[in-house]
Parts: sequence; structure tokens; C-alpha cells
Amino acid sequence: MHINISYVSGQPIYEQIERQIRAQVLSGELRAGETLPSIRTLAKELKIGIVTAKRAYDDLCAEGFLYSAQGKGVFVAEKRPDDLQNYKLGKLREQLAAAAEFARANGVTPPEVEQILKEILGE
Repeated sequence: MHINISYVSGQPIYEQIERQIRAQVLSGELRAGETLPSIRTLAKELKIGIVTAKRAYDDLCAEGFLYSAQGKGVFVAEKRPDDLQNYKLGKLREQLAAAAEFARANGVTPPEVEQILKEILGE
């Protein structure tokens, strides 16, 4: 597991950890059942507080990406491919809804939005 912390991004450290672990689970880099570092180990490796590491793990457990077994550690949760795909599409829908709202509020037409999206996707 690779986590890079940016102290200048303005994003809370626990959110950076969550985002990176979530991305590694979604990409398959972290596999179901894989053991993650303990909270104390993660905090020590990243030079962060234990409360920050615990917050990241707790949030990811609440989202179903991780699970904790008392006395055994924190593990990557089993996720069906359909669940992962639905999560990705749901997050994409949220981002596109925000972009659509911006476009409506600023007079950008649907064809213009479509053209920009095609350019971004490289089509």
C-alpha cells in the first residue's frame, strides 16, 4: 500500500488517505482479504497522529471498503465487481451533476458540454 501525503493541498490528511486507499481497492491494487498496516503502524509510517489514521480507517470501514477484526487487524473487504462498478459510476454521476449545474448556471449549451467531454476523453 502506497500513501503520499500533501501538507500543502489543503485537503485533510484523513481524506487523502481515504481517497488513496479507496483508489487502490477500486483498481485492484489492494485485494479482498489483504491486511492493511495497523493504525499505529500507518500513523508512524506517515508521521501523522493515531486519531487521523483511525478516522481514515473508520470512514473506509463505514463505506464498506475495509473491515476491522478485533485483535486481528484491518482488512480489505470483499466487494463484488458490480458493487465496485456501481460505486465508480455513482461518483462519476455526482461529478457530472456538478459540472452540469455549472454549465446551466453559466449558459454553456449541452452540445458544448458534450464537445468538451469528448476532448477530455480523447475522442
